[in-house]
Amino acid sequence: MSISGNWDSGKAGEMERLGSIDRRAFVKASGVTAAGLIFGVGPSVDRAMAAPRFRDYPFKLGVASGDPRPDGVVLWTRLAPNPLAESGRGGVPRQNIAVRWEVATDEGFRRIVRQGSEVARPELGHSVHAEVRGLAPKRPYFYRFKAGSETSPVGRTKTTPPFGAYTAKLSFAFASCQQYEHGYFGAFRRLAQEDLDLVVHLGDYIYEYGPNEYRAAGGNVRVHNSGEITTLAAYRNRHAQYRGDRDLQRAHAAHPWVVTWDDHEVENNYADEIPEQGQSPEAFLQRRANAYQAYYEHMPLRRSSVPRGPDMRLYRRLAYGNLAEFNVLDTRQYRDDQANGDGIKAPSAESEDPNRTLTGDRQERWLLDGLADSGARWNVLAQQVFFAQRDFQNGAGQRFSMDSWDGYPASRERILDFIDRRRVQNPIVLTGDVHANWANDILRDFEDPESEVVGAEFVGTSITSGGDGSDVRADTAATLAENPHIKFFNNQRGYVRCTLTPRQWRADYRVVPYVSQPGAPAFTRASFVVEAGNPGLQQVGEGQMSARTRRSSEVEADRLRAQARAGE
Repeated sequence: MSISGNWDSGKAGEMERLGSIDRRAFVKASGVTAAGLIFGVGPSVDRAMAAPRFRDYPFKLGVASGDPRPDGVVLWTRLAPNPLAESGRGGVPRQNIAVRWEVATDEGFRRIVRQGSEVARPELGHSVHAEVRGLAPKRPYFYRFKAGSETSPVGRTKTTPPFGAYTAKLSFAFASCQQYEHGYFGAFRRLAQEDLDLVVHLGDYIYEYGPNEYRAAGGNVRVHNSGEITTLAAYRNRHAQYRGDRDLQRAHAAHPWVVTWDDHEVENNYADEIPEQGQSPEAFLQRRANAYQAYYEHMPLRRSSVPRGPDMRLYRRLAYGNLAEFNVLDTRQYRDDQANGDGIKAPSAESEDPNRTLTGDRQERWLLDGLADSGARWNVLAQQVFFAQRDFQNGAGQRFSMDSWDGYPASRERILDFIDRRRVQNPIVLTGDVHANWANDILRDFEDPESEVVGAEFVGTSITSGGDGSDVRADTAATLAENPHIKFFNNQRGYVRCTLTPRQWRADYRVVPYVSQPGAPAFTRASFVVEAGNPGLQQVGEGQMSARTRRSSEVEADRLRAQARAGE
């Protein structure tokens, strides 16, 4: 994984609109930051308990790995014998604790190839981020942690091929949007069983709402642990509640993850320093700092992503040999405010302002520079919100989501113009956010249906958000007719499995029939391929499901749901 670009403190001009808040003064007033602790500023980190005793098992939140490189990977855990302790400290005393880690080539740890120790600090929620180096490229490893006399569950991870090396195949899955109250994480159980090299998570890992503030269509089946979260302790505990789910733990322990966030890790539809609700700029910056720190504490991220108060560098680049390069974007932290009061609105002078940005100027330059320098066969934008144009207005006129790239068309046009002019190889966009499956051709000019196809977008549904779902919705046919570049829609829950070779990208839309009960099976609802050098989507194989098969599938889903309720 190569990381480039400079820290971006926010979009230009935003400080003036928010009363010229002095960020440095804000960070100083907030006390020692996570970055200060990581890089040696603040309380002493030299002394740590080598033989702690815990009142209960300290690894209840499981283990994870992430951001793999050819020579290593990040290993993560957090000590939390009481994960939902009101203090947000997980039931661990305010002391530094030494946590040992081991990496082996076998699950029984008879052949340990790397080991070391990290300090779990109370200021960082006793989380551990071990950046392991010295591993061999493109091979699986097993890892575990030890604290005192306790040993963590065993995780499995993989390194990537050498940078630029010929690579024949990559298998990965991407997922997003896992509202805990809306369902069980059965899709993650099935994802854990897949033979994958990588998992990409595109955001909404947690939701900030209080109990039943956001209800699924069929009603909520689980309950959030507290009211709406704003403090560091509350964000920690919400992450801990989600992390306590066994199916989510299975998926983390089975594969290395690459993560990015969307809005609900902080607050619905926030834009840079502008909250959805009427908080003061200072209060929202503090809330954002709390949310960002808790996110870092619970994700397998490198030191390059450690938060600095209300700012956190999350956009980064992952190379997988010469086969694929992932540009992991952050479309939330640096964006201009949504135009036209947000929502689904007609375009206006505000939304079409050529100076508007979804990514911020620095991230945009970083992205374009990376695309220009890439020698990868497939160039991937792993990001959050709908990229292709999606017109909600049937017939004359247009209405777009102001929270998506449609609300920032100039920002999208700059990227598409660059891809076209520089002939970027095989661009693919991965998207979450909208709680449904879509497959889109990316046109050079969305206003012209006959325009050149320059890439493809695979939009993945939610893990749970929205509840059980359905195969189609009442407006599906009209939406597809209005947007002929959109080739597929499905409203069930699940994830997308992708298989890449130098010649072809295949995306399998893996769905579950229900989330209102645990343990749902998964099946492939549709499959699409893109041929290298020929960017148009082609639907293939079992994905071409007839209306009769769809009806049979929904009948079977009803049977399985009833069976699960009966406990059979």
